Amino acid sequence: MGKLNCVKRTFGLFLLCAMTAIALPAQTFTTLHTFDKTDGSEPFGGLIQAPDGALYGTTFRGGANLVYGAGTAFKITSNGTLTTLYSFCSQSGCTDGNGPQAALVQTTSRAFYGTTFEGGANGVGTVFKITPGGTLTALYSFCSQSGCPDGSGPVGTLVQAVNGNLYGTTSGGGDESCNPPSGCGTVFKITPAGTLTTLHCFDMTDGSQPVGELIQAADGNLYGTTLVGGANGQGGTVFKITPSGTLMTLYSFCSQSLCADGLGPEAGLIQATDGNFYGTTQQGGANNCSGVTGCGTVFKITPSGTLTTLYSFCSQSGCTDGQAPAAALAQATDGNLYGTTNGGGTNAHGTIFEITPSGTLTTLYSFCSLSGCTDGEEPNAPLVEDTNGNFYGTTLFGGANNLGTVFSLSVGLGPFVETQPTSGKVGRTVKILGTNLTGATSVSFNGTAATFTVVTRSLITTAVPAGATIGKVQVVTPSGTLSSNVPFRVLP
Repeated sequence: MGKLNCVKRTFGLFLLCAMTAIALPAQTFTTLHTFDKTDGSEPFGGLIQAPDGALYGTTFRGGANLVYGAGTAFKITSNGTLTTLYSFCSQSGCTDGNGPQAALVQTTSRAFYGTTFEGGANGVGTVFKITPGGTLTALYSFCSQSGCPDGSGPVGTLVQAVNGNLYGTTSGGGDESCNPPSGCGTVFKITPAGTLTTLHCFDMTDGSQPVGELIQAADGNLYGTTLVGGANGQGGTVFKITPSGTLMTLYSFCSQSLCADGLGPEAGLIQATDGNFYGTTQQGGANNCSGVTGCGTVFKITPSGTLTTLYSFCSQSGCTDGQAPAAALAQATDGNLYGTTNGGGTNAHGTIFEITPSGTLTTLYSFCSLSGCTDGEEPNAPLVEDTNGNFYGTTLFGGANNLGTVFSLSVGLGPFVETQPTSGKVGRTVKILGTNLTGATSVSFNGTAATFTVVTRSLITTAVPAGATIGKVQVVTPSGTLSSNVPFRVLP
């Protein structure tokens, strides 16, 4: 397996299994699918909801090719019907890619884009495009330049910026003088057609190994994290980079004694509705765990770089509150943040948690609650809140075949609509995703009516109307009024 796979699994060595776990009464947890190798295994990346109402994702291993498989892209319905769209390493020498660790992103063209950690023409990863029907095109093979200044080993999910280009990171490559010799990683831009530009090469002082996903914030800049490096050596960083490539380190972790502020942010950030960024570190914090420097944290950081540690894991006896969060957070329609830990919990195999923006944490579910861990273990990817109000996610291992699962969790949140994109100028075409949109009678942008077309029960197309201002998008349906999960930003 790839080196980042080894990083992600380190914490499993320190965990011991307890006997039982009980989900809180208001939650309903369902295992939707158990991978069996032929349809994939070890789903590192998270899921995304597409306009057809289905969820799309990737697995790191498994599939139709090789003895163990080189990974897959798949579609799964909300009731658990899974379709394998593509098995990687379908071409000689795996030139189409091998081992996708990142989630997919769907662009305005409705095609999905993603990365593989391995494979491609040079064996160190690719950027690919795949249609909803499963036709894959390898757009770029990393290390196509002498010395790999263009990067190697992409792990984080791509993001499509408002300019239409895709941005991402590589965990290695870049500056050959960087220590480790394999390089400290890069930030890159790639056009939907496959033209790649390296925007920044990390040099350890400003970070190294950016393995989390980038996000584009309300100010138009991109924000992300590095796993190690920064002003304090191996602590990792939070950084801001302009779309043209000017990078600023906002925070270096392990700035406090014993890394009480966190250590090793493996996941990317989210920007919450309050304008601040929220994230996790896999180590560090106020509590030590069986030889590990801290059990991980949840933190808030302002756009200017002021960091507040909201929660240190293993604050409860036996780490029943979780340990080693490796995934990004998700802000739900109730305003709270939801995430997973790779370890800890009542059975020491990971948790799902809810945390308020002020730092009050509730453990919602402990994995390995069923005999043989058939409900899954070691969730490693972010949760996604579907427009039906439920959360969906994956576990790296566990399930009937110990090869990972797809699950859902209901916590009683109601349905909503989601706009794609979440910002645009007047006249910009906008897709509205939802559930049971048939018969919709009205669409408005912060109270300004818009013309619209109901395409399917899960998709409406519209355009930003003249006079619209920043605020929620609302859709009136026969069953009630649905509001968007985040305000729509009308651009000048």
